[in-house]
Amino acid sequence: MALLEICCYSMECALTAQQNGADRIELCAAPKEGGLTPSLGVLRSVRQQIAIPVHPIVRPRGGDFCYTDGEFAAMLEDVRLVRELGFPGLVTGILDVDGNVDMMRMRQIMAAAGPLAVTFHRAFDMCANPIKALENLTELGIARVLTSGQKSDAVQGLTKIMELIRQPGAPIIMAGAGVRAENLPRFLDAGVAEVHSSAGTLVASPMRYRNQGLSMSADKQADEYSRYAVDGATVAEMKGIIVRYQAK
Repeated sequence: MALLEICCYSMECALTAQQNGADRIELCAAPKEGGLTPSLGVLRSVRQQIAIPVHPIVRPRGGDFCYTDGEFAAMLEDVRLVRELGFPGLVTGILDVDGNVDMMRMRQIMAAAGPLAVTFHRAFDMCANPIKALENLTELGIARVLTSGQKSDAVQGLTKIMELIRQPGAPIIMAGAGVRAENLPRFLDAGVAEVHSSAGTLVASPMRYRNQGLSMSADKQADEYSRYAVDGATVAEMKGIIVRYQAK
């Protein structure tokens, strides 16, 4: 049966995903940055309360995936922390200035991760040569690659995703970015073994008092009185589609 991974940005999101049939959680902070390393408090609380596998992301900032020495040192420490806390896997990715997998640094990440299953995230979609990158990741022993097929969403990139799946000895190819209930059957028909979705919605803040003339964000258009949350009904719908597809 295809595996459903849900991207979660809080303890509450993780609980919702688990209760509605998610098989695995990618745990992140900062959805507007595309996912950053969660805080220690979130890591500990999720590790204690969530029974399904949780793979935290290790990403020190938004933007590109070519990191300074200081950022990389912090990533190694975060990898060690995730391992010490007992998570079964983690999600990360590092590129060099030419858009290749940074093999030297990724070898250090893999050594620090030890037995953990490492997912190379959508840094893959910024690689200059995806087939060469996949060969490098296979050499490293990466467990899976999260990709949209180097397009803005995985539907547009499905042809490339199918090509990646066909590569001999390749890691698991997990389709992500824009995967929703309405297009999920396309990925199942294509033989995708794992799918990744935010299954998200925006939830209004419960605050009654709002200072509309003041913003805490550098983005002056940001709505600070709404927040991302996993939609349990969407997770359940997607899981149901997978179960029915398997029963055919």
